[in-house]
Amino acid sequence: MKFSLFTLALAACSLAGCEQQPEGEPIARAQIGGGGSNGSAADDTPADDAEPTIASQVESACRSVIFENTSLTHCLAVPARHRIATDLSAADGGNYRSLSAFAGSHDAETIAFAMNAGMFDEEGDPIGYYVEDSERLKTLNTADGEGNFHLEPNGVFFGSGESWEIRTTADFLANVSDRPEFGTQSGPMLVIDGKLHPEISSDGESRLIRNSVGVDAKGRAHFVISNAPISFGKLARFYRDELSVPNALYLDGNVSALWNPATGRLDTGAAIGPLIVVEKRASAEE
Repeated sequence: MKFSLFTLALAACSLAGCEQQPEGEPIARAQIGGGGSNGSAADDTPADDAEPTIASQVESACRSVIFENTSLTHCLAVPARHRIATDLSAADGGNYRSLSAFAGSHDAETIAFAMNAGMFDEEGDPIGYYVEDSERLKTLNTADGEGNFHLEPNGVFFGSGESWEIRTTADFLANVSDRPEFGTQSGPMLVIDGKLHPEISSDGESRLIRNSVGVDAKGRAHFVISNAPISFGKLARFYRDELSVPNALYLDGNVSALWNPATGRLDTGAAIGPLIVVEKRASAEE
């Protein structure tokens, strides 16, 4: 039986759960990962002696899923395959303020995906702790205030090398003394030690395009952006119930955006602040 190239490509996307065109159209509800019973995303890095499969050769780190009738894009960063960095400004010193500006000055072949990294002021500067290339550009924000950022507990996503973590702001302040290579503070926490944030309702009236990050027990970072308006509660449940992530942090809403070079997705819209950039490690490209 003969198969067209289109049929093979479609089969590859079906096996890997990757995004399909047109952009933003969700695939049918599928289990995250390679068939584990807990629904957590599988590390798709093949073993050294394993035969490569069509699914393992799909380049996109992101896939579309349906959770409780809402379309989400889930992007997985694996320490052995990816490097995470934060980025705020271009070579001329001006803040990027958009993924389009960032993409225009970077080689798409080296980028797995990029996403807005947290909350910011009118100039696009972060309002909380922010570290880029091991340089701290903003100190930890422990002030009281209004808005999502100050819905305690908020938290910090940070890391160095292949070690990535999410801690509440209080935990970070008390227990982290070494400067990480990257770090961004945002809020609120969505999941804390496997439990939903106590102040988040199950499915509140506030629904926006939102994005977030969680780190699982294997140290992998799960980035999620909704393709339709979503409540805090539903987004938090996706991390707890589908990804089995013990700690997850809300990044922002209404301005949330994703660049996924593998599928040609480059979101535009309102101005954004700092970025999280997930780069391909050289070994993953060989």
